[in-house]
Amino acid sequence: MRIGSWLLPNPVFVAPMAGVTDRPYRQLCKRLGAGYAVSEMAASNPKLWNSVKTSRRLDHDGEIDPIAVQIAGADPDMMAEAALFNIKKGARIIDINMGCPVKKVCNVASGSALLRDETQVARILASVVQACRPYDVPVTLKTRTGWDRDSRNAVRIAALAESIGIAALTLHGRTRADLYQGKAEYNTIKEVKQSIGIPVIANGDIDSPEKAQFVLQYTGADAIMIGRAAQGRPWIFREITHFLETGTHRAPPTIGELRNYLLEHLEDHYRFYGEFTGVRSARKHIGWYLAGMPDSQALLDCINNTENTTDQTRALEQWFNRQVPETPVSTMPAPAPAA
Repeated sequence: MRIGSWLLPNPVFVAPMAGVTDRPYRQLCKRLGAGYAVSEMAASNPKLWNSVKTSRRLDHDGEIDPIAVQIAGADPDMMAEAALFNIKKGARIIDINMGCPVKKVCNVASGSALLRDETQVARILASVVQACRPYDVPVTLKTRTGWDRDSRNAVRIAALAESIGIAALTLHGRTRADLYQGKAEYNTIKEVKQSIGIPVIANGDIDSPEKAQFVLQYTGADAIMIGRAAQGRPWIFREITHFLETGTHRAPPTIGELRNYLLEHLEDHYRFYGEFTGVRSARKHIGWYLAGMPDSQALLDCINNTENTTDQTRALEQWFNRQVPETPVSTMPAPAPAA
């Protein structure tokens, strides 16, 4: 599919996730088959642009094009200013967040809180699209099916977005009230796809090749976007792409390959964040990679108590040295139950 003038290599995308889809993670996912990756959400408030946190989120050095940056906010002029700021920093696609359900975002009328004010949605979309048009930068929108189940308005929002000039729409199959609970529903995504002509990207609970194929076929969506299922499993993108292309399953990575992916990720992660922040922010990624692995709890206890990257890496290497490198990750024995 295309987003503006950008032809993407496959329809399996990485969802923007705060605190997760930083540059090292996006680059790894792209190397392992993701056709497109959007940065974690960046604030539209100019007062935050020079903060260490935001500066990292806007660091795209060496990243494979198209660089896509997600912005969030409630003020149309400020959102347009944020779009232009990010274009100057290298953004090739601007994505607008109207789907984040967390309180700190919704309490300032951003994210999915905007779904309760369609007039303001139109103002924000028009302001950002108009700002990006002279630079030939397409604008996309990520949103949810509505504020709650009694007020699903995704079809109206989608039509509004298309009429204003949004280039593609990502729709998560939950309302804001659902948060991440229960199951995503795909009927609304199907309705949206049938009602508009721009590309639609389906998001929500896609965690396997079979589920990806089902969602694409059922909704008619042009692509899928994967979030939580890719945490600690960045090779899911090549698994799904292979299945969609061939109808067969690609062999899972071996424990030796897992070792290489994890240590490569950590090396890039440490370099990106530095020693102090790197060793701490890496803990969640390590926990996702090793969830359910034998002896993982003892290892993770050690990892979470290390204060430097050298000790963190050494603990992992010692654990991997006790494993059989050729063992497929999917057949690793589950940890023994507690006595």
